[in-house]
Amino acid sequence: MKITGRTVLITGSTSGIGRGLAERFHAAGNRVVIAGRRLELLDEITAQHDGMSSVVLDVADPASITAAREELAASHPDLDVVITAAGIMQAEDLRDPAHQATAESIITTNLLGTIRTIDAFLPGLLASDEATLMTVSSGLAFVPLPSTPTYSASKAAVHSYTQSLRAQLADTSVEVVELVPPKVQTALMPGQQDAGDAMPLEDFLDEVMGILQARPEDEEILVQDVHGLRFAERDSRHDDMLALLSRR
Repeated sequence: MKITGRTVLITGSTSGIGRGLAERFHAAGNRVVIAGRRLELLDEITAQHDGMSSVVLDVADPASITAAREELAASHPDLDVVITAAGIMQAEDLRDPAHQATAESIITTNLLGTIRTIDAFLPGLLASDEATLMTVSSGLAFVPLPSTPTYSASKAAVHSYTQSLRAQLADTSVEVVELVPPKVQTALMPGQQDAGDAMPLEDFLDEVMGILQARPEDEEILVQDVHGLRFAERDSRHDDMLALLSRR
């Protein structure tokens, strides 16, 4: 993935990894469009970064995605990178039937939101000479965190969907890249921002941008901290990792 001279849309970019990526891509000399639900927060962020622009986009609302696509078709017809970073994570007790509402919300945002965003912007990307779709899964796609079952399942689905998407687009101008984060110090879950077992956000971003620059051909972006989860099955450590995560 080339990381300079691009026009980049990033969903879920008002906080956490999404915002961090937006700031890094902007600093690297790209035209960056941040996307999120809250206009006032989008305005606050773009005011801090000269040349950065924004669009209101709620990945849980198909009409909002369509409206954002139409707005960007007019304002940024050269859009050639879409990064689907929007996501939510919540704990669930599967013994409590009330968890179903949480599960549905997570699937709507993390999986359907990713699919709908890709569907909306793929035709425009296919018309480009060179374009990139980057999905964001998780190390928990490969070994689930039992306390967040639907989140883990949604990210496993994103990984699988990304593989199928890459295969179907193999003979097109659109490359498909998957970013696989480990646990990172963000506000994704209560207490995670200061968690000692989470990778500092800036360290994560440094490593991600370094990988993208050094190995632009990589289809999966894997920082060192996620290797244990990503390759647990290959290394015959899946059951041990699952047992460890079950204690959290």
